[in-house]
Amino acid sequence: MKQHAPRSPDAPAPGAHANAPSLPSPPSSATTQVHKTRVPEAFGEAPTIMYMPGDEPDRSPGHAPPHAAGQARPPATDEATLRMPPRAGALAGDEATLRMPSRAGVLAGDEATLRMPPRASTPGGEHDDRTLKMPERQARGAAADEDNAPTVKAEPKASYVDLNAEDEGKPGDLRSSARAFLKRHHKKLWWLHTAYALSLGAFVVTFAQKGFQHARFLAVTVSVAWLLVLLFFRLFGTGARQDFATAWRGARLRFLVMTYVLKNLYQGMLFFLLPFYWKSASLDAPNRWFVLLLAACAVLSTLDLVFDRVLMRWKTLASVFYGVTLFACLNLVIPALLPDTRTLYTLLSAALVSVLGFCTLHLPFGALWSRMGAVFLVVAMAAGVGLAYGTRELIPPVPMHLSSAAVGPSVLPDGRLAMSVKSLHFSVIRELRAVTDVVVPGGDGDRLLHVWRREGREVLRAPEETLRVPGPEGAVRLQSQLVGGRLPRRLTGHWTVDVETEDGQLVGRASFEVTE
Repeated sequence: MKQHAPRSPDAPAPGAHANAPSLPSPPSSATTQVHKTRVPEAFGEAPTIMYMPGDEPDRSPGHAPPHAAGQARPPATDEATLRMPPRAGALAGDEATLRMPSRAGVLAGDEATLRMPPRASTPGGEHDDRTLKMPERQARGAAADEDNAPTVKAEPKASYVDLNAEDEGKPGDLRSSARAFLKRHHKKLWWLHTAYALSLGAFVVTFAQKGFQHARFLAVTVSVAWLLVLLFFRLFGTGARQDFATAWRGARLRFLVMTYVLKNLYQGMLFFLLPFYWKSASLDAPNRWFVLLLAACAVLSTLDLVFDRVLMRWKTLASVFYGVTLFACLNLVIPALLPDTRTLYTLLSAALVSVLGFCTLHLPFGALWSRMGAVFLVVAMAAGVGLAYGTRELIPPVPMHLSSAAVGPSVLPDGRLAMSVKSLHFSVIRELRAVTDVVVPGGDGDRLLHVWRREGREVLRAPEETLRVPGPEGAVRLQSQLVGGRLPRRLTGHWTVDVETEDGQLVGRASFEVTE
């Protein structure tokens, strides 16, 4: 069995609390110098701790002072004196005294008072006291000394700033105050920046409504975002690896700078896209869900804490977020760069490029160049294109949108409705006419048609060849009608006239009610 070397009387007990004052078993002398720790010269001379134990019942008879027969033992008190070396703004030889209560049978809630000498900078020379809360202990012993350490019930103060009163008000103190302020209120400042980002997003939405031609600049923005996301995860890794990669101050600063730039890029792209998708979607149709997804992504890009600590922490989440943004951008960028492109071709091309962008972010380049990686890439792109085609009804056909849509009983010579109605009685219906104006800033690359439905069931599908009439500049005017034998026997119910592309994407809708 390993024999441990005997411990010196002034050595602290093993496992003792790091902040607890040492209470070693002293020799027979009344005063013992514990130790004098050497510290760097930048902090000056170290203090000297003097320990003066009181009389305790559990000490050996050799250490207990004699008492008169029949005389009650007075409560024992321990004292520890902290002798401070001379320093600027303080008196030489200042001392702080720590008075400890009786050790035997200590009750819960006993307190020890650390009395600090008055500082030179303190008005009136008042003492600066500290209170130590003593834990409950039943007996004095080695185990009790190690497990029960007093806890300081005082707010921590600044370290070296308070040591030199003459340094207060200097630039170093101002920097320390600024750092302390940022540390206390950093979460509030992040939320304040989130409010600023939302305001900036509202400005971008207003700017986007001024013209479709600005959409071509999204190609540059989305390319820079791809490069930054790729570089970000190459530098900082994903998941728990980021905690190690950002542990140093310089790396943490690079992390914050890159996420800040990415957030601004995403905010600019997503808030620019929202008004175009909003105008192309119908709130009572399934394509509204894609607009809500984009709105959620736009808001998420303004939440700094969520963006930094959740979204950009995991490569998969960041890659999906970028893929959705890239897909939405390309649906608008391709018609701006290549006018008169059919919407379906734009949709499938955007899906193909988005899957490619996701794979290049999520997988190493070495894996993509291998045979298995190439096969996986081809399968993934085919799956992405198939998914886009199967869900095309959920994607608004940007940048096309309805500027006007209405139903009425008759039309004027210039093609406009003489009267538009939202509700009418079935007895007055002899014919129904629908007129819609479709704005096509990306060119006239799609064939459009009217689809009449009653209670969700198709009544008439009229192609563009029989519908198109002269209309306003920059728009396509479509006109269709239900007359005579085309009218169903039962007219009452909810009616809709949908403007759709030949591939089934909904451009807009006019609705009305026929009552009994």
